[in-house]
Amino acid sequence: MSLEPDAQAAADAKLTAEIRASTRDEPASARLTTDERVLARVTDGIYRQPGSAIRELVSNSYDADATQVVIKTDRPRFETLTIEDDGNGMTPDALAYLLHHIGGSAKRSPDGGDLGITGRGDPMHSPSGRRLIGKIGIGLFSVSQLTNRFHLVTKTQGDDWLTVASVVLRQYSDDGPPETDDEGKYEAGLVQIWREPASEPEAHGTTITLTGIRPQTSDTLRSNQVWAAIDADPSLETEESRAVEPPTFHIGRVKRDDPSRLEGDADPYDCLPWSPGDDPDAAFRKLVDAVWGQVEGKSTNPRLRDIFDYYLQMVWQLSLSIPAPYVLGSPFELAIGDGMYLYEIPKATRTAAQRFELAEGETILETRSIGHGASVGDDFAVYIDDLRLARPVKFTDLPMTAHAVRKPILFVGRCREEFEGIPHELSAGPLEFEAYLIWAPKVAPTEHQGVLARVHGSSGTLFDPTFIRYQVSEQTRLRQITCEIFVSQGFESALNIDRESFNFAHPHAVYITRWLHATLRRVATEQKRIAAEIRTDRKAVAEAEQQAALSNVARKAWREESDDPGAEPPHVVFAEERDESLFEEPGTYRFRREPILGEKTARPTAAETTAEKQMEALVQLLAAFDVLDNLSERQQERLLAGMREILEASA
Repeated sequence: MSLEPDAQAAADAKLTAEIRASTRDEPASARLTTDERVLARVTDGIYRQPGSAIRELVSNSYDADATQVVIKTDRPRFETLTIEDDGNGMTPDALAYLLHHIGGSAKRSPDGGDLGITGRGDPMHSPSGRRLIGKIGIGLFSVSQLTNRFHLVTKTQGDDWLTVASVVLRQYSDDGPPETDDEGKYEAGLVQIWREPASEPEAHGTTITLTGIRPQTSDTLRSNQVWAAIDADPSLETEESRAVEPPTFHIGRVKRDDPSRLEGDADPYDCLPWSPGDDPDAAFRKLVDAVWGQVEGKSTNPRLRDIFDYYLQMVWQLSLSIPAPYVLGSPFELAIGDGMYLYEIPKATRTAAQRFELAEGETILETRSIGHGASVGDDFAVYIDDLRLARPVKFTDLPMTAHAVRKPILFVGRCREEFEGIPHELSAGPLEFEAYLIWAPKVAPTEHQGVLARVHGSSGTLFDPTFIRYQVSEQTRLRQITCEIFVSQGFESALNIDRESFNFAHPHAVYITRWLHATLRRVATEQKRIAAEIRTDRKAVAEAEQQAALSNVARKAWREESDDPGAEPPHVVFAEERDESLFEEPGTYRFRREPILGEKTARPTAAETTAEKQMEALVQLLAAFDVLDNLSERQQERLLAGMREILEASA
């Protein structure tokens, strides 16, 4: 059982008072206690990768109204890690609440406003009005994925003191079944807290320093498994084993027998796509360009795991998951002009997508008022070592391919569903989102093939290449589509605790799935139609060019033989039957069609049309040399029929 509300409030107030009175020499002490079920999920790793824990800390900074987060690592050693933000910071009251309520966040609760964690009277938003990402109060303790020891320094604006906490977490599964206290709480760890004078009273923010990184976490971040496979004895390889290639770009490696020293003497930047003098924005753009550069290099379908070591993969995935601007702009804010085929997706699933165009300088956001959700995070800067993170999805300057459709096809849309007439407990309330789907001949990296859903600018998932279990057999086309869905209301209750997956049966997930699958059918229909139009146009151009070439040969011969530069060759007609009553233009050569070309079909094929043009040119060529005039009608037909057979045989 847990403490009664009054007793819990008293315990929080007691710890707050102890914190305010504490010093470095006489720190306040507290036990981290929580429900064992929550603690099991947190300390035993609800997150799949170390990067997921960093993502949760960045999300906490965003919820705290930070405009900047700076992550520093000692790559490639990965023995320490620091995350510093300029957010609101935590008062002693807020810190006491956090330590006593793991899994019971003040976010989205009435307590949040009093603690300075949320807006007053608005528990769903931060004090400055940002829509909150976190909701259950375990984000800070996601660091247990990385270490069992961390140091926290936090300060609010105007406070003459900063608060320091040294936390040691207990691993839930270390000692077998958990031991709980009289209130049924499990001791999750111990914390020492003290206050120190601040040198800058107006400064604010939080710094978290992780030390003693877990060995298995360090090994992962160092890509030890990859390097071990590369260093393996070649004599041990079998026919079934595949030689492991070093990643194209990596941050270097430590010596296996001494992690404090680096392997090799080469400049570590020799294996990175940016230079040490590049500013963080330029460095990240070079990272993205390096991936697209693989398309025209050794890999036409580049995969992150082949191009990057684990650290760079983590950076890429982190940039996809946090609220951040796009590396070169979102598709809604770019002046696309005629660089893409543009369509708006109607809400009705059975209605065709509507084609539209943009004038020079216009954007989709301005003209269609679609894409506001993609701008969430534009005021939020996240740095990790040399890089400033941005969403690494490109929409312009894509490589050319031999595909019939050379320009990307962009579909944009917005949708709001009220679920009218359905009880809230069944519908989970209104759902609102915006989205884009872009078809392009080439997608890089291949991990961007699929759909990614963002809730208030944040995502715990990567692109789902199945498009939420889309069953239609369109594998080639699906590998050419990237989709992002920006949810501004709803869907949060569909997310699982780790935010890296969601409940497919949730009403909002079901609605988005149906919308997405209907839209994919529209994309396929329009892409096929555009491709067919392009092929038809190209075919017509090719036929016209061929016919022009044939006419030029005949025209040249006629003018040379007639010694008249302005002379035109005679007109040639292949008629169904000779009709003497028809007006015959002087100099026209008329022949029965069937003996020479065969019976005319109702809808002549391209081959039949070409054959007729070839015979017209041949007649004009023969006429230029007076070959036909000395032959009877039957001889002319047999000559032309024979020439036609020769053309068919040589085709």
